[in-house]
Amino acid sequence: MMVDFREKFNIPELTMFETEYWIWSLRPHQATIGAGILSLKRECASFSDLNPEEHCDLNTIIKVIEKTLKNVFEYDIMNYLMLMMVDKQVHYHVIPRYEHPVEAFNEIWHDSAWPGLPNLAGVKLEASKLTSISMLIKNQIIS
Repeated sequence: MMVDFREKFNIPELTMFETEYWIWSLRPHQATIGAGILSLKRECASFSDLNPEEHCDLNTIIKVIEKTLKNVFEYDIMNYLMLMMVDKQVHYHVIPRYEHPVEAFNEIWHDSAWPGLPNLAGVKLEASKLTSISMLIKNQIIS
């Protein structure tokens, strides 16, 4: 299960930061600029199966995510969605939300669903664009 999950979300190539228990990677389908996947490193299909150390470490990585994305893209609010309907692995879709358009990489990025539920389908970007976005974020990590 973990191999398929990591492949689906291209985690090895798009990892931006990791802690002892969690990995933050760029989401291949950008619901909004900077959208990511926050996933537990070990195989686990139920949130209630997390141990205390993993819960504590979740707090640590969320602080890194929020500080970093605030610095890089100035999001307005952060959405964390734990759906797990298809991918039975503990993970969150991390969706920064923007009231106003964001200019990055010579493009204007719109949060088309603001202020409603995010459009998770997002846009599947070319590998080079995903790499550029992930490197921008990775190079400005605030831990």
